Amino acid sequence: MRSGKKVFVYEKDVDTIKHFRTFFKKHSDIKAEFIHKEGYLEKRLSAMNGSTPLCIISSGELRRVMPLHGCHVISSITGNIAAGIRDADRYGVDNYILNPFYPEDIEYKIRDTFERNQTIEDLKNESRDLQALIELTNLVSSTLDPQEILYLIVKKISELIPVTRCSIIRVYSDKRYADVVATYENPKLRSIRLDLHRYPEIKKALTSMKPVIIKNVSNDPLMARVKKMISPLGIRSIIVIPIIFHEEVIGTLFLRTSRADNFTQSEIKLCHAIANTSANSLYNAFLFEKIEGEKTHLEKLAITDFLTGIYNIRYFYHRLTEEFSRSQRYNLHLSCLMIDLDHFKTINDVYGHKTGDDILVEFAKLLKKQIRKSDVLARYGGEEFIILLLQTSGRSAVSKAKSLRALVEKHKFRSLKGKGGITISIGVSAFPCKNINMKDDLITRADNALYKAKARGRNMIVFDSPKTCP
Repeated sequence: MRSGKKVFVYEKDVDTIKHFRTFFKKHSDIKAEFIHKEGYLEKRLSAMNGSTPLCIISSGELRRVMPLHGCHVISSITGNIAAGIRDADRYGVDNYILNPFYPEDIEYKIRDTFERNQTIEDLKNESRDLQALIELTNLVSSTLDPQEILYLIVKKISELIPVTRCSIIRVYSDKRYADVVATYENPKLRSIRLDLHRYPEIKKALTSMKPVIIKNVSNDPLMARVKKMISPLGIRSIIVIPIIFHEEVIGTLFLRTSRADNFTQSEIKLCHAIANTSANSLYNAFLFEKIEGEKTHLEKLAITDFLTGIYNIRYFYHRLTEEFSRSQRYNLHLSCLMIDLDHFKTINDVYGHKTGDDILVEFAKLLKKQIRKSDVLARYGGEEFIILLLQTSGRSAVSKAKSLRALVEKHKFRSLKGKGGITISIGVSAFPCKNINMKDDLITRADNALYKAKARGRNMIVFDSPKTCP
């Protein structure tokens, strides 16, 4: 029989009380308390805080106190044995003891009642846990979003086990850092970085590939170094279950609780089963994140100029189509600057193509700092750049072009070791304008204006059709 079990004895017969007192003195592993008042028995039962005691009640008192909730009941039968057994059956008690009360019989009935009910309780818990795993499997099958699956897992655990924190941790190969990828407190959480130096319990689970159970944070040697850091959180017990995929630890199930009692073996077993269930989901979440990251990277590469890092002409034409259509629909201003670095071939011939590339990169960064986030800057080709200025009139575009030309003329390029001398020519076009009916017209007019600027001696700005464009 498990030690520490509580027994309440509600008996009024003096001789029977003597028998039980003698018995319990010889069985110190059972904590017995003798109750003399009916109402006090109910108060003591309500104060048991979840544990289930045993009550030994005389058969003559059953009708006054039954039914009792939150306890197991043994009826002590004296006098009319047949009537006492009928009452025991009528009120559904767990067991009964007959007078004369032999110590061996008392011990057996107490042990049998506790163990039988413990078995029933264990079966109920196992049934509940099995049902939870079935529900979890169904939930996992109900969505294709790996992140949602991970959240459903921690949410289900928190419904079954009273915890302060329940999270799934993603571990990197160097095992120096980890990310919280799901926590039941916040379904929208995606990633919180953890320094594993501050989580010795997680590090131990990773290295041993076995569950780590901290029964009491305050006196566990493993937690001594970080005890002061987590004590304000009120955490008492911790479980870390490694999540293993193809014999490699890819993460952990991380539970913390502030409750006074430790995690039960049933709860630990359930967490282990869920960790095994979540391994595929966690791996798929990592794979999905990797693919999404690569997809985002490829999408960025598809619209980015490889040298300067700004948009390429393909993306520029895509945005031009959208913005020109919007400007036509709502009668909005839209301007274009076509920019060329003057005498760039000479720079390549004198300083080399590597220096020329460095100048293009620095020039692109310079332009990017001078425009709004809503504007579109792209490399048109070679040393030519193009800027689409949204909701900007022709006059404002010319003003912006003047400030850019002056800025570049004064700028000391690092690749030229502080030497100046680089100038730019700019062609400007604007919509609405008499000569611009299609999006391509905006580019053509700006290109024509740039050609004129270069033909007139460079380092200047030419606005296409200033008399017909506002």
